[in-house]
Amino acid sequence: MGATAQKDAPPTVEAVAPALSEDTSERTNSDQPIKEKSVAGGCLSVVVLGASGDLAKKKTFPAIFNLYKQGFLPDEMHIFGYARSKMTDEELREKLRGYLKPDRIDPAKDPEDVIKQFLNKITYIHGAYDADESFIQLNEEVSRHEQKRSDDVSPTRRLFYLALPPSVYPLVSKRISKHCMNQRGWTRVIVEKPFGKDLESSEALSSELGALFSEDQLYRIDHYLGKELVQNLLVMRFANRFFVPIWNRDNIASVQIVFKEDFGTQGRGGYFDEYGIIRDIIQNHLIQILCLLAMEKPISLSPEHIRDEKVKVLECIKPFNDKEVVIGQYEGYKDDQTVPNDSSTPTFASLVLHINNERWDGVPFILKAGKALDSRKAEIRVQFKDAPGDIFKCKKQGRNEFVMRLQPKEAMYMKLTVKEPGLDMRATQSELDMSYHQRYQDIVIPEAYERLILDTIRGDQQHFVRRDELRVAWEIFTPLLHRIDVGKLELIPYKEGSRGPAEADELNARVGYRRTEGYCWKPPTLQ
Repeated sequence: MGATAQKDAPPTVEAVAPALSEDTSERTNSDQPIKEKSVAGGCLSVVVLGASGDLAKKKTFPAIFNLYKQGFLPDEMHIFGYARSKMTDEELREKLRGYLKPDRIDPAKDPEDVIKQFLNKITYIHGAYDADESFIQLNEEVSRHEQKRSDDVSPTRRLFYLALPPSVYPLVSKRISKHCMNQRGWTRVIVEKPFGKDLESSEALSSELGALFSEDQLYRIDHYLGKELVQNLLVMRFANRFFVPIWNRDNIASVQIVFKEDFGTQGRGGYFDEYGIIRDIIQNHLIQILCLLAMEKPISLSPEHIRDEKVKVLECIKPFNDKEVVIGQYEGYKDDQTVPNDSSTPTFASLVLHINNERWDGVPFILKAGKALDSRKAEIRVQFKDAPGDIFKCKKQGRNEFVMRLQPKEAMYMKLTVKEPGLDMRATQSELDMSYHQRYQDIVIPEAYERLILDTIRGDQQHFVRRDELRVAWEIFTPLLHRIDVGKLELIPYKEGSRGPAEADELNARVGYRRTEGYCWKPPTLQ
């Protein structure tokens, strides 16, 4: 059943009914709002490669289950787990059972029955990643399911999720392309980051995958693009009139995008040490957020129009100035037995980027990420310039800031100066707050992987990384990474549980960020 990669063909007349899964919306008349559709019926085969690994167990299978239990996936769906570990179907099901949460299930249904129905849809196939005969067997199993659950003319759908190390992507992809391509519908392939370690390795991987699959078959997943607040960025920026005139260098003093973890490598230092914090977090997650913050308004919500604007932002970023880079490693990192004793891998980095265009010229974008810090959070912090003519002497209160808390406790809040209640005319800093857990008490925020897997089935590539976007991002970071790799930048030690190297706060102050001492945002309670 060998086949070469084919571009997703436009739906035929016969495919219109099942292809509702590809249309994310429909409008019945000009006055009614657009309604989002779930994935319609039709044979769907999801193949999870690396099914016995942590990513599949903790993220991929639970995300598919969450979609299934809410009715987003068709009854004709079947999941095929593929890995090198020797297991039976039942052993894999038992391994996954504890990760499937019974929330968000129709109250009329027994949660245990729903979990059992889902697990019964999983078949396990044991095989090597370079074994043609195993992939031939995989294709036979998928084809058998398709013959059983669809007629001879209806289109079928195949989704391959590579929950694997990037080093085996080429091996696996060649065998998918050779033996497992769908002959009666689309084939789509999800690949996980990291997409290489620098420009050269990324381009080599892209070329190998590009020779096997077309760009509309490849879905490079960055799970941060599936987070609720990240998906809100475009709506927040372009659907609110008051942001339009102030979102520029005339009003904004600086932008910070911060990722902090309050724990270290937890025994996974061997993997982390190969990449470091810049490759692991900043070059992908944080740079994607920067693009959405800084891009111009796209002409439509078409995935290509949005991704075109993101690429334009990346092409405007100036090369890094080493004087605006701070890297560090927490004390105790090398106590992890999986980390080499002579490791110089950064576990902390704070970098300043400058965007050379009319909107952002002169505004520093500070990207900061680190492990073993004083808190766990990810947030965007847009700091505005001082109000001219400070008659209330409120500079000491701190600047206005618009903050988007991505995790935990999702929220958007505006820090602003107000009159302190009482008889005296005193200014103090407070906030306008929209905390999601309070405003949307009856809504469960989906996991990022749920959204992105559903987007893949629908054929929506808006929240996935395009090849040229990936290339330009690596062009920005590769020279700096190579200088760090050969020891040209000082690696500063910092204590576990601290804010990181003090030099990072000094860098922030030097480029114009003003920290508000004494202010602390407190998530509102429901009382």
